[in-house]
Amino acid sequence: MGFRALRVMNEDRIAPGKGFGPHAHRDMEILTYVIEGKLLHRDSMGEEHVLGPNEIQMMSAGTGVVHSEFNASETEPAHVIQIWILPDAEDFEPSYQQVAFAPEEKRGRLQLLVAPNVSEKPMTVIRQDARVYAGEFAIDQTVRHKFHPERYGWVQIVKGNVSLNGRSLSEGDAAAVSAEPELSFTGGQPAGGEVLLFDLR
Repeated sequence: MGFRALRVMNEDRIAPGKGFGPHAHRDMEILTYVIEGKLLHRDSMGEEHVLGPNEIQMMSAGTGVVHSEFNASETEPAHVIQIWILPDAEDFEPSYQQVAFAPEEKRGRLQLLVAPNVSEKPMTVIRQDARVYAGEFAIDQTVRHKFHPERYGWVQIVKGNVSLNGRSLSEGDAAAVSAEPELSFTGGQPAGGEVLLFDLR
């Protein structure tokens, strides 16, 4: 909790039919990434959507939003990561974005999900100088990512096992990154792994 603009990283396992009732947020950029299952989202902006794997949801709470989140299934569990990032200013108009992508778009590469500029062609736009990537790496598959040494990174292992610059990490692990010119991701045994990479000011 509290690494640069990254405020909160919540990993939730939600039982069938259970979830979080209506609650309020303001002045926060809230991303939701589903690993397994389906999540039902409702909010005071009138948005009601089901979010599944290979989708990214971005809710800018701005001046204030009330929302609820429930497992959309009565029989299957859900595994979800929700991320809070501080915005670069307060009192924005609240907004909602949700975009799906094909699974192969993140296989063997880092797919840009979130960025502050439309010109970078992210899937969703954030009100902060932050970028979020998703990557899935097979066993012994290595992907390198140039990383500006004056930026900071957070790597979250969301599934499986991944080596980051030679350090082995497993599902649920994370790494804070500074003063690194390059990041090297390699899928580990027994089935590779999946990561979220945060590039932060």
